[in-house]
Amino acid sequence: MKPFVCLCLIGLLCFAAPHEGFSSDTGKNFKTSIYTRAYEVQKMADQQWLESTWKTISEQMHVDKIYLETHRDLLIVDENTLKKAISFFKSKGLDVAGGITYTIDESDQFQTYCYTNPEIRAKAQEVIEYTAHFFDEIILDDFFFTSCKCEHCVNAKGGQSWTEYRLDLMTKAANDFIINPAKKVNPNAKVIIKYPNWYDHFHGLGFNLETEPKMFDGVYTGTETRDAELSNQHLQPYLSFLAFRYFYNLKPGKNGGGWVDTGGMRYYDRYAEQLWLTILAKAPEMTLFDYRQMLIPLREQWEPAWKNQDVSFDYATFLKDNSNKTVAKIAGHSLNIISKISNKLGNPVGVKSYKPYHSSGEDFLQNYMGMIGVPMDIVSEFPENDPMIILTEQAAKDPMIIQKIEQRLKSGKDVIITSGLLNALQNRGIRNIVDMEYTSRKSMIEDFLLGRSMIKGKSPMLIPQIQYFTNDSWEIISGMDSGLGWPLLHQGKFANATLYLLVIPENFADLYNLPAEVLNKIREIACKQFGISIEGESMASLFLYDNNTFVIHSFKDEPCEFNIVLDEVGKTLTDLLTDQKHMPKLREAAMGWNRKTGTDKYVYSITVPPHSFRSFSID
Repeated sequence: MKPFVCLCLIGLLCFAAPHEGFSSDTGKNFKTSIYTRAYEVQKMADQQWLESTWKTISEQMHVDKIYLETHRDLLIVDENTLKKAISFFKSKGLDVAGGITYTIDESDQFQTYCYTNPEIRAKAQEVIEYTAHFFDEIILDDFFFTSCKCEHCVNAKGGQSWTEYRLDLMTKAANDFIINPAKKVNPNAKVIIKYPNWYDHFHGLGFNLETEPKMFDGVYTGTETRDAELSNQHLQPYLSFLAFRYFYNLKPGKNGGGWVDTGGMRYYDRYAEQLWLTILAKAPEMTLFDYRQMLIPLREQWEPAWKNQDVSFDYATFLKDNSNKTVAKIAGHSLNIISKISNKLGNPVGVKSYKPYHSSGEDFLQNYMGMIGVPMDIVSEFPENDPMIILTEQAAKDPMIIQKIEQRLKSGKDVIITSGLLNALQNRGIRNIVDMEYTSRKSMIEDFLLGRSMIKGKSPMLIPQIQYFTNDSWEIISGMDSGLGWPLLHQGKFANATLYLLVIPENFADLYNLPAEVLNKIREIACKQFGISIEGESMASLFLYDNNTFVIHSFKDEPCEFNIVLDEVGKTLTDLLTDQKHMPKLREAAMGWNRKTGTDKYVYSITVPPHSFRSFSID
């Protein structure tokens, strides 16, 4: 098995000394933290409440660190209460850090501070200076952005777009009213900006990923994806992994961890999966939001239909005694499960996808790709050296993107572009590489043609019709509409490599309705640089690491069969949890035109239970 390409280096962090309560597994390579809102910190003035709540939490899970918030919704925790809480948690062996949420009224559509208003700017500075007196580490919760359109803002914006105005405004606010004042009060203060999960829309609200990661001492990642159907954000589970990797790439080695809440917890598994994917991304710290939520009693309605199956969550152990138990037990149980493999995994690798700063288009599409089994990695600099990359509509933000694609192809490196990017580049010279046209017409496709095989689709889906010149480029997979076929996966040669076009359905979720045979071909092409891919249904993710280990996670509600397909012969898959060995079956390449039309493959068949992961080393 050829080794996976190393993308990054992550140091392993050890646990603090074990403290009273839940026993610590010193084999873990991540810390566990709890964030505490100002409302609950203020309650800690009551010693009985503080001791009883901490006893409830610490008996159910191991905690290494606690964040104590000083401000939220204009509530500022008084000095005596703050000192008392700090002293209490340090006496329990925890690291203690500060937190700030810059909201005026979170309940009013997350009303943020207005950094145009001089009085509110002064308040922001007052809060950080107050906090820096108590803490050497301060994290800013999700809301260091601005949605304000008050008269001050309207007048100051002038002829700029809201995005332009806010990006500049928040860069200056970070420097002048947050970072510099904090360090003036406490030269040892490290100020961390925590970014939420909606990264594709950041620039519109002033989160500046071009300037801020360089300014702040570190970044932190909101990896909460909740429930894709019931949550109004509709974020895909894969984002719990991908967002951490994206922000890590923005500030290598300085992404402090991932952050998950209990919102939209339809089942125990859905909460656990967010924690697991955060750790699979190699986050050095897992922060649980928040102290209050750790005290929510367990509910029978969170038990899924598959609880009696042999799933990763291990319900048999978890359900033994849940009397007077709370969400803290879910967190502790879930993190203990993932810790059994996390220190055996190397550094994550994936197919790089270029997202220029402040770019939009085909929002969050890379997460859908991750959910169909293509390991993804978002970067803010154009990937010149990887054998294969995937470019979505976001890449059109780069004025030199056509030239960069051409140079890659000339150097023998393939590129996959999406139909959204083809459309965005249609008048910018993409047809000089491969003459394809994104037309205004759509087709409702139901079946698929792959080679000479007609594959029955799961449900109709709408795709754009792509026009091209016969024999100038070729369909690999066609979507069939009443006897007519249109490209779904297309290829055209240019110089020394191939430009592939992946046509994205009008509804991104229809990617999950593609038949397994279609998904398998997409994965084969996208993952060929790694020498490994998976075969099977959608709603499954593949996580690759540079030490020849990998994890496959299924988000389906029923057990699913998958094939692991390797390029190299003579390899054994070893289950990282059970040490079970898996041997391959040879799949000889198909013959065509009196020769092999591909390469031989080595196939390993495995079953993944509902909402579970399997992890392996390639030996």
